[in-house]
Amino acid sequence: MKVLIVENDPNRGRVWRSHIARLGALVAVVAGQSEAVDALSDDSYDIVILNLDLGKGSAMAVADYASYRRPDCKVIFVTAKSFFSDGSIFSYMSNACALIPAAMPPEDMAALVEHHGR
Repeated sequence: MKVLIVENDPNRGRVWRSHIARLGALVAVVAGQSEAVDALSDDSYDIVILNLDLGKGSAMAVADYASYRRPDCKVIFVTAKSFFSDGSIFSYMSNACALIPAAMPPEDMAALVEHHGR
């Protein structure tokens, strides 16, 4: 399984990568829209973990590009805000498989990735 983490907090990205890699997954971490688009252009991923609160670029643009470029790729959206808490993200993004709080324990994130990535 290949996982792309798009997260502007480098510490959070490292922690998630560590926990997910223990499952045997190949994990790449990038910080913004342009790096995510480059990664999706160059390689195929099963899951993208995407922070909706990106500091560099638009998370929605990344999800849209993933849907176009890698139609089988699922996206786990992460946010620290209550925006989309009504579940509307699933109406806007056909590749969305989860919307979780950014403070989710890393072992729970790994379990979620394993569930949706298989």
